[in-house]
Amino acid sequence: MSRFLYSVEREYAHPVDVVWSAWTDAAQLESWYHPTILTSVPGLTVSDARVGGLWKCAVDVPMNDFVAYFWGRYSVVEPLSRLEHSLSYSQDRAEFDAAPEDAPAHQIVVEFDARGNTSWVKFSQFGDMPDEQIDATRDGMTSYFDSLEMFLDE
Repeated sequence: MSRFLYSVEREYAHPVDVVWSAWTDAAQLESWYHPTILTSVPGLTVSDARVGGLWKCAVDVPMNDFVAYFWGRYSVVEPLSRLEHSLSYSQDRAEFDAAPEDAPAHQIVVEFDARGNTSWVKFSQFGDMPDEQIDATRDGMTSYFDSLEMFLDE
């Protein structure tokens, strides 16, 4: 695996199967997979949570007049325990639609742990990134975790 960049972790007041579904079910993922001040683009989220399966999500960033497109392939799917997938990024809709497997990518590891009626989740990102971008990227993922918490608490 390439260079460790950062991780974000949190405990949620929900059973692990509920949290797992939020990460792996496309309709649920579309509802929360974005920073709290943004939204996902409806109808563009995909999650085929199996080894080799595709995941995709588009986040609208209206204040900067672009859409952030993310996609990748699952490489590890251990139900209720671990997800690993690639993470590619573009602002080009055609590239997102094509979701090329050879696009530059980071590696993502999402770990889950059942803790009674609560669940612990840890998101770790690996890859190449300028050091000065790591803190902002971690802060962004922290906001995604805030969105997940709001979604789960609805």
